[in-house]
Amino acid sequence: MKTMTLEELKAYDGSEEGKPIYIAYKGKVYDVTESPLFINGIHFEHYAGTDLTDFMDEAPHGEEVLEEYPVVAELVES
Repeated sequence: MKTMTLEELKAYDGSEEGKPIYIAYKGKVYDVTESPLFINGIHFEHYAGTDLTDFMDEAPHGEEVLEEYPVVAELVES
């Protein structure tokens, strides 16, 4: 599987039209481009191109919502 650092992940924040939108969670990078909830790379107060692992406990849903999005890389330390 492809690997990606946090620095590389930042490039997929939804700010460039036509570029995929990624988030990380528990060491996996998910492509959430097709999510209607990430508008311009923002989902409520959470930003694409970042690791959202520490925020899932605050969400009104569990990690099962990520099952509908493809894993595109493993998040690794730089």
